Amino acid sequence: MISVILHGACGHMGHAVAALCAQEPDMTIVAGVDARGGEGETFPVYRSLSECTEEADVIIDFSTAGAVDELIAYGAERMIPIVLCTTGLTDVQVQNVKEASEQVAILRSGNMSLGINLLMRLLKQAAETLCPNGFDPEIVEMHHNRKLDAPSGTALMLADSINAAMQGQYSYTFDRHERRAKRDPKEIGISSLRGGTVVGVHDVLFAGQDEVIEFRHTAYSRAVFAKGAVAAARFLAGRAPGLYDMSDVIGAPRTEE
Repeated sequence: MISVILHGACGHMGHAVAALCAQEPDMTIVAGVDARGGEGETFPVYRSLSECTEEADVIIDFSTAGAVDELIAYGAERMIPIVLCTTGLTDVQVQNVKEASEQVAILRSGNMSLGINLLMRLLKQAAETLCPNGFDPEIVEMHHNRKLDAPSGTALMLADSINAAMQGQYSYTFDRHERRAKRDPKEIGISSLRGGTVVGVHDVLFAGQDEVIEFRHTAYSRAVFAKGAVAAARFLAGRAPGLYDMSDVIGAPRTEE
């Protein structure tokens, strides 16, 4: 049985993960942590990690960037692997994650969806063909009106996939309204929309001479992210220290059910 601490237990994603774990025969949530307080259906919820004394095999995190520093320190000190799903981290925090991964296994991803991670692979292939032939890559993402960070971590992951295929030649442009200049052929434009209850839509366009190729991923519920996080937790429990991502989970051999 895999024991889980759920960090960010009282948020929308926390509830989704808890509901899914309740259906998993090999996984149980032993404690939740959320600064807002609250109650779990079958587990205690603490306001801070310092209050949590339960033993666990892995931490699943869907919190906020402000809570990540304490999380990383806690996981490294207690040697508990972390599935880090929170986005909007600063460069300093990203570096801290890398350093902590030398002591404990950390899986970090801006999006836990299988579909998004497959899309990243497809974009690398598309970029290798289209970008050298004059196609301009642009990304448009839309999320609900409560999302704090922009652009989304997923949009940056998709841009990074394109840029990696092009040996890092591209820069990212997030705002053009104050600039009067032609589009740089070595840029990736990233635009953010916020409104309503949209779970997540990501459009990637390659605009060329007289033709446009579009890729779209739409998440209709948070269950797709919860499912990925649970799969990541199952993969990460018992792993050696290191920095992992969802490509490792996708490539992991399936266990017999």
